[in-house]
Amino acid sequence: MAFGPMQMLVVSYEGTELSPEVAAELKRLREHDIVRLVDLLVVMKDEDGNVTAIEKSDLTKDESTELGALAGALIGLGAAGEDGMELGALAGAEAAESGGSLLEGEAWYVADAIPPGSRAAVAIIEHRWAIPLRDALLQAGAVGLVDAWIHPTDLIAAGRQIGLEIEAGSAA
Repeated sequence: MAFGPMQMLVVSYEGTELSPEVAAELKRLREHDIVRLVDLLVVMKDEDGNVTAIEKSDLTKDESTELGALAGALIGLGAAGEDGMELGALAGAEAAESGGSLLEGEAWYVADAIPPGSRAAVAIIEHRWAIPLRDALLQAGAVGLVDAWIHPTDLIAAGRQIGLEIEAGSAA
């Protein structure tokens, strides 16, 4: 199975109930195979500091094992070359088969970071829409050079930098 590009998204908000609008939009994206939840961890902390965590994934057990092997192989390749790649693939597949997740053990870390009466979600989202585009680019011989998200704050920072350069130029 081919996996699409993946993104980690972390959000926090007040209240311990999921917004119906957010739930509906996520459902729509999943139903249209635009995105898939590789791993989702939602951590809620009530006003008394009691923590509840829920984890969800759209992957089947076989897909989870395959992704675990792939992630392990890539980590192993980076750590120890081709020998590490083989060991990493085995370790990643075994971890996934035994019920391990990409966000395993993160619940308490997230819980420590959010105030009482709030919720945080950590999601690993697979961008399914990008698979055919990626495949077409690879078939055409394209090579990726840069892959980045541009957020509104990035544009604001760019504008501030331009403003500083204009001020510096007019002061000279």
